[in-house]
This record gives sequence, structure tokens and C-alpha cells, in this order.
Amino acid sequence: MDTSRLKAYWRMNLTYVGILLIIWFTVSYGFSILFVNQLDQVRFAGFKLGFWFAQQGSIYVFVLLIFVYVFLMNRLDRKFGVAEKQGDR
Repeated sequence: MDTSRLKAYWRMNLTYVGILLIIWFTVSYGFSILFVNQLDQVRFAGFKLGFWFAQQGSIYVFVLLIFVYVFLMNRLDRKFGVAEKQGDR
């Protein structure tokens, strides 16, 4: 792969990571700490929403973001022709 394609691949990878980190930060810090009072006005599964995000919601979102990252990177690898072959594992 030539240098320009490597740079494009790395740029897309960093874009994905940056967006996912912003989502993670917003949910874990923003929803659980900064906006907890506003979110506590809403109830989810019998709990105040701010409390739920602080205790479980941010963990669920983090695990979901891992799966989203794997999906995005597999698609990016196929796009740039660097995907793993099934027999290489």
C-alpha cells in the first residue's frame, strides 16, 4: 500500500476513534456527572436516569462502542484491502 493510502487509512482510523471517544466522554462524564440533576428528572426502569447512567448506562454504552469500533474497523480494513483472511487466525 502506498503512503497516501496509508495516511488515508490512518486518518479514518483516528476519526473513528475520536468520534467514539467523544461519545464515551459525553455519556460517562457528561450524563453521569455534569447533567445528572437534569437527567434525574426522568425515570428509567424505576431509577433516576442520571443515577442509571452513572451505575450501568455508561458501562453498556462503552461495551456497545467496542462492538461499533470493531464493525467500523472491519469495514475500513475491507475498503483498503487489509482485512484478515479467515484462515490466518
